[in-house]
Parts: sequence; structure tokens; C-alpha cells
Amino acid sequence: MKLRHILYRYVLFTAFLFLQLVRLSHSFPSTQGKNPPYLTSDVEDVSGKSFDYIVVGGGTAGCPLAATLSERFSVLVIERGGSPYGNPMVSDKIYYGFPLLQSDEFSSVAQSFVSKDGVKNHRGRVLGGSSAINGGIYSRASYDFVKTVGWDEELVKEAYEWVESNIVFKPELTIWQSVVEFGLLEAGILPYNGFSMEHIEGTKISGTLFDEYGIRHTSADLLETGNSENIIVLLNATVKNIIFHVNGKGNESIVRGVRFIKSDGSTSQTYEAYLNQPENSSSRGDVILSAGALGSPQILLLSGIGPEKHLKNFGIPPVLNLKGVGKEMKDNPGIALLVDTKPLYRFPDTPQVAGITKDMKFIVEGGIIPISFNATRMPIAIKLAFPESKGTLELNSTDPRQNPAVEFHYLEKEKDLEECTKMAQLLSKIARSQSVVLFLGKEPQDNLMSSQDELKNFCKKNVRTYYHYHGGSTVGSVVDDDYKVYGIKGLRVIDGSTFLESPGTNPMATLLMLGRYQGIKIVRERENTTVSSSPPPL
Repeated sequence: MKLRHILYRYVLFTAFLFLQLVRLSHSFPSTQGKNPPYLTSDVEDVSGKSFDYIVVGGGTAGCPLAATLSERFSVLVIERGGSPYGNPMVSDKIYYGFPLLQSDEFSSVAQSFVSKDGVKNHRGRVLGGSSAINGGIYSRASYDFVKTVGWDEELVKEAYEWVESNIVFKPELTIWQSVVEFGLLEAGILPYNGFSMEHIEGTKISGTLFDEYGIRHTSADLLETGNSENIIVLLNATVKNIIFHVNGKGNESIVRGVRFIKSDGSTSQTYEAYLNQPENSSSRGDVILSAGALGSPQILLLSGIGPEKHLKNFGIPPVLNLKGVGKEMKDNPGIALLVDTKPLYRFPDTPQVAGITKDMKFIVEGGIIPISFNATRMPIAIKLAFPESKGTLELNSTDPRQNPAVEFHYLEKEKDLEECTKMAQLLSKIARSQSVVLFLGKEPQDNLMSSQDELKNFCKKNVRTYYHYHGGSTVGSVVDDDYKVYGIKGLRVIDGSTFLESPGTNPMATLLMLGRYQGIKIVRERENTTVSSSPPPL
């Protein structure tokens, strides 16, 4: 046993050295002759300056959006976190999950929060957003989802392919992922679809952001595809609120820019950046919130856009009584079974295989996650794709660095609770499959009971997040079909806060696509406006 332990440590150390050499070759974002954007943490580099577009949040949707806009316009990206480059906790697959173990209030790449339901969760706080800390699973939304939302199907396909050509890879399955794959098939999650980017019923291998060397490629890498001369990325700066001015008639608020602070500084020391104001006001750019399902509605509220009564409780002067801000908050409830009997240290393993049940109601995945810096567990987890229960988001503080208060009301609707009991039964079936039992050498201890009441109690006690929360600035109540905020000129929201439903599958691919998709639409809109406003030839 001692010799086996020594050999294991030797293999671990050798793998660590190899990955460090690979990481050093990937420490900077510039690749394939592309020029990286200008990254700075010096607020003086942008304070008082004007840009065609200001993107608030350099996350999953914000980076592809900024890259696309930069092809024609000047863009400022304001990111509250730092750079992912040179940070092995972000880039190296062997450290998957470690950022969630060392979160702090103001500077860690993952910021933890606990919903009012008592469920712990995380949000990304780094350039690349949650694409820098998640499992890297890439899977397109279903065709039905695209049709329901009303997007242009051809442009959606084009935007997905653009993302995939830059940062998406086909994974080589680990032993544990192959075991999970066979366990899903034994449990009846059919057909077997092999490798597929599509969201389809059955068992499949998804795309991944990790390349063949185990190096993560986040949405931040997409900034390289833009015009580097047109992009400035301000890191470690947190937007405090949006700056408005009112037109002469006094009935329309127009966005002028944003006010921000240093993420590690005082909230009283503020700086400002502005939108360019061309003579033709109809072709002005926008401030675009891409700060995520918590960040974007929070910034709207801090800026005076939201339920007036709530704003007055925090002494925020109301700009627009938009009651939908902070509403329609949803998180996909999940439960998990630990198939190993005790914590050990194994290499962390990102989920790569997905089981998608009939009608796409449940999504099952398995991985190996660290629970400390020297121990891991092996959960198989399942989520409810389209829950009926929904909650709200409100301010906790006027400090923009503080998490807002959010409540998801997990399993509040009886239908969600009934579906969860079915998820628990399916999990038990997968965990007891011959493939999983043979791999482990014994049956897992799941302690699941058979009666409906016992299953419901299990769900209520063990409900967890799948990290796919969304809502708060939804289409139809806060933004229109072009993602423009109702009643405000020059303000859009483009991120997961606009979703009434999650895409069913892991939403990262759709958010990456959405940034590219909306960027193209905005560029085309500006081009059409310029053409229509041009004087006729003499």
C-alpha cells in the first residue's frame, strides 16, 4: 500500500510539472498571431473618456459581445474582477473546482453567495466570468428553445459556429466519464448520440472549453477575435450606477455613461466614463449590462430603475418605476448522490457526458469535485430543466460589490417537488448500475427511501443549485426583443438575466452565442440607421 501511495504521488507530481510547462506557454492571451486587447487596472486610463459602447461585465456574454462590436466601434469593457491569464486555478483542469473553495468578499475569482433559501451558490468575478470557473460544458440550446425565444435561426447557427471555431473542443473521456456514460445508458437514457453539440434526448458527449492539454479557454479568449485597437478592458473596477441626462421635454431618460469605483477601493471615490455623442443622435451607442443574472438587475436598481418603493427604502432617487426588475428569478433545482464511500484525493474531473431524459425534463451529469485541497468526492447530479417555481432579487446594500439578496423558492410549486422525486429515483438507478458498481467495487450508499413522502423529504433537505440561475431583467418585462431597456434610451441588457427559462442544457454555450448574436444585430442596426439618415446624393 505504501509503494502504491508513493507511485501515485509520483504520477501526480509528474503530471503537475507537465501541466505547468503547458500553462506557461498559455500564460498570455495572444495566440495564432492575434493581438490581445489592452487590459488595465488603472482607472485613470479610462476616467473621463468616451466610447461608442460601454459593456459592463467581461463575462460569458460580455466578451463575445465586445469583440463583435469592436470590429466597427470603440468599446470599453468594465470587469469587476481581474485577469484569468497566468492563474492556474482558472486555466488548469487539474484545479477544476478549487476556486470555489477559496472565495472571499472582494477579490477571489469566484464570489460565493447564499440565497435566502439557504442554498450556497457562486458567481464568476474574473474576466471570462463564470466560463472561467465552471465545468466548461458546451452544449447548444434546443431548436424549440430558439424558436420560442424568436431568434433568427440562421444567425444563431452562425454565432454558435463562430464561438466553436475559437474556444470549443471535443473531449477525450476519462475513465470516470466513460463509467458515467455506460451508467446513463443502463438506466435507460437513450438513444446513444455519441459526440454532439446539440441538445437532444439520450446520452451524449458534450463539447468542452478544455483543450487536449487540459487548458481552459474562457470567453475572454474571444476578445482576441475583435479589433484590439478598439477595445479597452478595465479590470478590478465595479460599476456603481448608470449616468443619465433628461431630454428637453423631460419625459425620456437618456444614458450618458457609467460611474464606477475600484473594486478594492472606497465607494465614495468614483470615476466616470461616457458614451460618444455623435451629431446624429439616432446612431448613438449604448451602455450594455452583461453583468449576469445577479449583477445586471442589481445595477439597474442601483441606478434608480426598478420598483419605486424598494428604491426609496435605500434612498435611491427613482428614474423609472420598472416593476419587472428583480422579478422572474429562477434557478434549476438539482440533487446529487455521492457514489464514493469516503473522500479521497483523485484528479478533479469535469463533466463531459450528459444524460437528457424524455421531453428534456432532466439533465444528468457526473464529475469529481474537490471538497478541500486534499480530498475529492464523486457526485452524480441531476437538474430539473424547466422549474415552475420562481423568486425575486432585491438590494442588500448600495455598495455594488455586495451580493444582492436573492430567493429562488426551490421546489415551492408542487409539480417541481413531484418531478424531484422522479429525479431521485433515476439517480439511484444510475448509481446502482452495473458499470458504476463494478468501477467502485461496491454499491454506493444513497439512503434513498421508496415512499413518495420520504422522497419528497429527501428533495427538500438536499436541493442544491446547478449554477444555472437566470432572470431578473427578462425579455418582455424589463427589455424588449432587441434587449433594450423599456423607457430608457441607450441602455441594453444582454446576458442570462434576460432569460425567462434556462436553455434546458448547460446555458454557457447559449450565452456565448447570445453575445455574438446581439453584437452582429447591433452592428447591422447601426449600419442601417446610418444609411437611412444619410442625405440623398446631389
